[in-house]
Amino acid sequence: MISNQGENSTKQLGSSKNNRGSYWITTFGCQMNKADSERMAGILQKMGYHKAEEELNADIVLYNTCTIRDNAEQKVYSYLGKQALRKKTHPNLTLIVAGCVAQQEGESLLRRVPELDLVMGPQHANRLETLLTQVDNGHQVVATEEQQILEDLTTARRDSSICAWVNVIYGCNERCTYCVVPSVRGKEQSRTPEAIKSEIENLAKKGFKEITLLGQNIDAYGRDLPGISSSGRYKNTLTDLLYFIHDVKGIERIRFATSHPRYFSTRLIKACAELPKLCEHFHIPFQSGDNQVLKRMSRGYTIERYKRIIDQIRILMPNASISADAIVAFPGESNVQFKKTLKIISDIGFDQVNTAAYSPRPNTPAATWADQIPETVKVERLKELNLLVEKIAKKMNSRYQDQVEEILAEDINPKDKTQLRGRTRTNRLTFFPQKGPKNFLYKKGDLLKVRINKIRPFSLSGIPLN
Repeated sequence: MISNQGENSTKQLGSSKNNRGSYWITTFGCQMNKADSERMAGILQKMGYHKAEEELNADIVLYNTCTIRDNAEQKVYSYLGKQALRKKTHPNLTLIVAGCVAQQEGESLLRRVPELDLVMGPQHANRLETLLTQVDNGHQVVATEEQQILEDLTTARRDSSICAWVNVIYGCNERCTYCVVPSVRGKEQSRTPEAIKSEIENLAKKGFKEITLLGQNIDAYGRDLPGISSSGRYKNTLTDLLYFIHDVKGIERIRFATSHPRYFSTRLIKACAELPKLCEHFHIPFQSGDNQVLKRMSRGYTIERYKRIIDQIRILMPNASISADAIVAFPGESNVQFKKTLKIISDIGFDQVNTAAYSPRPNTPAATWADQIPETVKVERLKELNLLVEKIAKKMNSRYQDQVEEILAEDINPKDKTQLRGRTRTNRLTFFPQKGPKNFLYKKGDLLKVRINKIRPFSLSGIPLN
């Protein structure tokens, strides 16, 4: 039963657990949210729901939300408004907000959107069935209390049959002055190496070829697990985990994200250079090219430290690609400081940079500062940054021209059904014909050699050779 008015209002979910109705999940934000959505979809399917053909026909609509930028949060409210109207004529609709906006807003979401049935923070993703049972019993439910995350025993409904996300650490203990993540995702909680390896082994048995280890701050993996070595370091670091899982039979490629420069180690780079399944790609946000801005952000490193990390990578793994995140127009950022961010992008030569103008977030120190940058300046700086990022990305992609790259075929190109799409080991999106020499048809999961014949700023095209 579901009720916003009282216990007498009921909802018939269907006569059979095997056909309880349909669901629709819309995911906003980061890879962690995508992984959470896959797990929640798996729970719903286990409960007897099936994926709807379209959102407006679904019996359960779930928005897995992101609050890292204001525009992402506002988009959620736009979607919710449409569903709230729909619920007036479809009272049996179950409406759920999950993820970071849910954690941030809590009960205030019910006041803003009284049609909601369930508000649940990201730490509660694996409790979806229990929470829906409470909804079925006639309650509006808010689940945002701090929670020890349950080990992931559910079967995720993976969006891909080739590449899989594997959570290794939840939450974040950092206190960057602009970031809302620690308050909405909670403190760091590492999964045990054995649980992670078991999940990867099960994925391999199902035919998955590539895994990406996920963490808000993945370099912090293992700090909360017991054990210190004789040398004084943690026994269960990300580097140790990579060695532990590397030889799972059937897995061809291993990636990880997102790294933090404060904790990134030479030992980790050496492991990536030594282990053949580790892909030659590092995502290491730098956020600003100016040390004073980094200090105000509470990032815990200098730009000189960041450059030394990149230098070490290029010594040990010269062909590796580097991607990053950058924020412009942080409170108090001068034009000179902004130009330093442009300079580091040119100097390092990033393969890709995710960019954003600073957006004040609730309950973060920077949001309260008086020296906010005007919106017009934010727009100008972001535009200039994006033009440079595109220029440098195309320049970096030029090194692939006429080269033969190993591509893992991930899916059909949605814009051209005669093509497959996949990625190089360095994470460059690559398109190629589905039909190869002698009319041989390639399929998802194939690992093949492709000669690159066309470059663009953010993708490549080529011709298969095998």
